Amino acid sequence: MKRGTFVLSPFPFTDLTGRKVRPALVVSRTDRSGSDVVLAFLTTYRGQSPLLPTDLLLLDTEPDFAQTGLKGSALLKLDKLVTLNTSILHGELGELPLALVNEVNVRLRYALDL
Repeated sequence: MKRGTFVLSPFPFTDLTGRKVRPALVVSRTDRSGSDVVLAFLTTYRGQSPLLPTDLLLLDTEPDFAQTGLKGSALLKLDKLVTLNTSILHGELGELPLALVNEVNVRLRYALDL
């Protein structure tokens, strides 16, 4: 699966008490072997909480937002990662605008202290 693809995924709660189908971004390498992918969690952006250094705001007012396939503004949480098998994904939504790829990389490096 291509890096930068938005997918619908059953995303586990951090305390493992359940899961919810949510949009997520594929952050693993496109040429990764096997059928697992590393995903970053997205949440609806409500504008009330301060952004963390690992957060990337995706505003629906941006010119390239339509290519994401998301319904509205979202917060990409690059410190909320999970590895899942592609067989449990519910489909692809769209793609990360090319202009934001570097922003994702910067936040992943920060989240993982690389």
